[in-house]
Amino acid sequence: MSRNDALRAARLKAGWRSAEAAAEGLQAHGQRLLDDAHFTLSARTWRRWEGPRPGWPSDETALVLHDALGRWPEDLGFTTPPGWIRPEHHEETTVQNTSFLAVTAAALVPGPTATQHVDPGLVDYFQSQLEGHYRADMLLGPHDLIGTLGPQYQLIDKLTRSATGETRRGLLRVGAAYAALVGWLYQDAGDLSAAAFWRGITQEIALRARDPHLIGYAMVNSAQVRTDLGDGAGVVDLCEAALDDDRVVPKIRVMAMQQQAHGASLLHDRGTVDRLIDEADRLLPRVNDDLPWGNACRRTPGYLEVQRATCYGRLGLGAEASDLWSQVLDVVPATARRDRGVYMARHATAAATARQPEQAVEIARDVAAIAVETRSARMRRELATLERAMRPWQDAPVGRDLAEALAPVTEGS
Repeated sequence: MSRNDALRAARLKAGWRSAEAAAEGLQAHGQRLLDDAHFTLSARTWRRWEGPRPGWPSDETALVLHDALGRWPEDLGFTTPPGWIRPEHHEETTVQNTSFLAVTAAALVPGPTATQHVDPGLVDYFQSQLEGHYRADMLLGPHDLIGTLGPQYQLIDKLTRSATGETRRGLLRVGAAYAALVGWLYQDAGDLSAAAFWRGITQEIALRARDPHLIGYAMVNSAQVRTDLGDGAGVVDLCEAALDDDRVVPKIRVMAMQQQAHGASLLHDRGTVDRLIDEADRLLPRVNDDLPWGNACRRTPGYLEVQRATCYGRLGLGAEASDLWSQVLDVVPATARRDRGVYMARHATAAATARQPEQAVEIARDVAAIAVETRSARMRRELATLERAMRPWQDAPVGRDLAEALAPVTEGS
């Protein structure tokens, strides 16, 4: 069994010529970083890390390794445990300098506010803007839109406090849609704490509106966050709850089934993945509502095959996932730049898993440019996954080609 050459290379790059020097250097670094004189590391531990069974460091030590060497343990040859999530406040993909106040300000305005007349036409006004926001998200990525959507939600909330009757319920419904979009933008930007907060706001408003379709939509949105957290059981719980209500329109059922398939893939259950995607596919032609939100299943070419390919990639089915991504990318328009970049990154990982590293690098070159342009955290996470899949070739020419292709992303993070 091979030794951990990735950690050894990082040690030498840091100027630590021996395990003793590395342990001493990392211990000193950790004591400064953590402000903890009791943080210790032995040379024996470092030698074990460079052996064939390096195990996994504590979360505290993982932070020190990252700060000292610029790489997380899974990129240094350690054996990644199930459910490991990089600490959000250190991850390069989080929204920089996001404070709790900035995240919550639009949703937590103290009241009451001054009473005003609210024209029913304002409901249609806000609804009409949603489709434009969805298109802008696909073209721009999350960062430029978060600052736009927050104040609009705040205005809707203010008007809701004065509105009555059906106008108030209409504003609640459109407000839930705006909150869901803000939550998605934070999720795409890599800030799962902020995303979970706004998903919670979406659920609250959906319940206040007493709208079963919105309530189901809100639960699926929360399941999306659980998917990014690697919580397969949580995803399944939320999607099953959404599907329990027979009143919801087919669109919500399609969304819940495909998201539950992601939960099943996290639980390593391919049979359930295929069953749920196939059921959703049979239901898709019945999606004909006029609700202004949650229309990705109609708007996204190859929507369900995108989900199947993503699940297959998560299940390690490289060849099958790669074939599906080739088909999907043939129909995804170039204008859907952010989504196309995410799909291409997943395609590259599938190619690497199928032991086609040259194809993976060729795809990655195009993804890197899109990742720099859109600043999508999802895309950068997918590229990090690609780097792990390409680890068997890290010392080969194709591995160096990948590092060169991804350099603009790394330098811009």
